[in-house]
Amino acid sequence: MLERIALGGGSFGGLGSNPQYFGAGMAQNEASALMDAAWELGIRWFDTADAYGGGRSETMIGNWLREREHRPRITTKTFNPMDSGEDRGLSRARVLRQVEASLGRLGLERIDVYLAHDHDPGTPPEETIGAFEELLAAGKIGAYGLSNFGAPQLEAALAAGARPAYLQNSYSLLERADERDVLPLCRRHGVAYQAYSPLAGGWLTGKYRRDEPPPSGSRMTLLPGPYRHLESDRVYDAIDALASFARERGVSTAALALSWLLGNPLVDSIVVGPARGAHLDPVREAAHRELSAEDRDLVGSLFEWTS
Repeated sequence: MLERIALGGGSFGGLGSNPQYFGAGMAQNEASALMDAAWELGIRWFDTADAYGGGRSETMIGNWLREREHRPRITTKTFNPMDSGEDRGLSRARVLRQVEASLGRLGLERIDVYLAHDHDPGTPPEETIGAFEELLAAGKIGAYGLSNFGAPQLEAALAAGARPAYLQNSYSLLERADERDVLPLCRRHGVAYQAYSPLAGGWLTGKYRRDEPPPSGSRMTLLPGPYRHLESDRVYDAIDALASFARERGVSTAALALSWLLGNPLVDSIVVGPARGAHLDPVREAAHRELSAEDRDLVGSLFEWTS
């Protein structure tokens, strides 16, 4: 199972692509310690983006690579601005410029998987695809893909001649909309589906409790916007039921949520974003525990309303 799990570097030097937090998040020593722990566990795939931390995430991974003899598979992405300005998008010129900058920060000659980090309505898909195909032919990337694309956007890219190896979208027990059309579309076209935010910003760990303030330093204190809609009795009830189910089976709530994802035959891989080495424990649990089809159905039924 560990070959299907990637370590996310969104908190290295920032909090994702949010310019407000560039320079915050993990320092180099903390990020390096986490990468060491992930490597020791057996994770051989690291995920980042050029705009994570305004380039700091790629730089930290590059520093770690230069200091070690390890060579994990590397995914990085482009679309978002590198600062508070408006330089964003997937034009050919920008893609070709950004990939060179990413290669420099990572200290690599080739990026294994290069993703469009979001849909760019201002650039024809043919232009972006052409740039990715150029990079593929030049050996600058090993494969390309898309991230945060809905079914209509994916269909448009495919119709324009895209050959994406991966689609990386947010998917978890608390966010299952992709089950309706995106996952089946990926299967029909042979696109590997990779789920990010598999624990819904920490909600599926059980760390957020009804009528209690969120833990200091958590997503709900730093960047709560994307998760405000989860503050409801229905969500708390489902998570309480998930926690009870997990206790009955001697596994953590987070590991159960990850096992549910890994048990989906339409999910190729997942990206986890732990804040420290101890947060890899549920990953270890999930990698060594396969849910029965019955248990997976039971877990999924607790959150059917999110699909």
